[in-house]
Amino acid sequence: MARHDDPSEWNPPRIEGRLIELRRHAPENLATVLRWYADPEVARLTRYSLRPMPPEEVERFFQSRLLASGSVAYGIHERRTGRLIGLTTFSALDPDNGSVLFHITIGEHDAWGRGYGTDAARLMLWLAFERIGLHRVGLSVFAFNERAIRSYQKVGFRIEGRLREAIRREDGYWDELQMGILRPEWPGLETSWAAASESEERKSGA
Repeated sequence: MARHDDPSEWNPPRIEGRLIELRRHAPENLATVLRWYADPEVARLTRYSLRPMPPEEVERFFQSRLLASGSVAYGIHERRTGRLIGLTTFSALDPDNGSVLFHITIGEHDAWGRGYGTDAARLMLWLAFERIGLHRVGLSVFAFNERAIRSYQKVGFRIEGRLREAIRREDGYWDELQMGILRPEWPGLETSWAAASESEERKSGA
């Protein structure tokens, strides 16, 4: 059931996965986000420009896109420790056509390759298809980011096209891949814990 007409319904304060927990951002997350976006390796994987984002630009992004009450944006926390390891958000929400763009950054190097991003993507697809009621979720990824591509494919994203040699890095030019998943293609794998978590929050008044 689509819920496009009620933005307050899009943002449960917490969504629990197997490995991670998505939590709405708090102001104290800014210091960690500033550190991530000053990291050249994070910039290499996520930004069209290799130059790290200036701190004032990161702060504007944090305030307007991550902390704003109307944004669909979460911090990614390790479930076992509660540590903030990344962020994920939707952009370009198009209610008329039922589509949105998905973004994710795992900022802590020691959290790469441990399944956290895959877990977070599953939760965000549950949010898109089951909570908001969308039809399509899309994303862009650089072709050299093979770890991310495998993660997206695990949760059902398909490669739909590519912008040839659109990204320049130190070792040459790389394609930018366009990936997407439609609601009928989404298997809904392992989402019961998300619904259960939401249900418990409502019972407890969280």
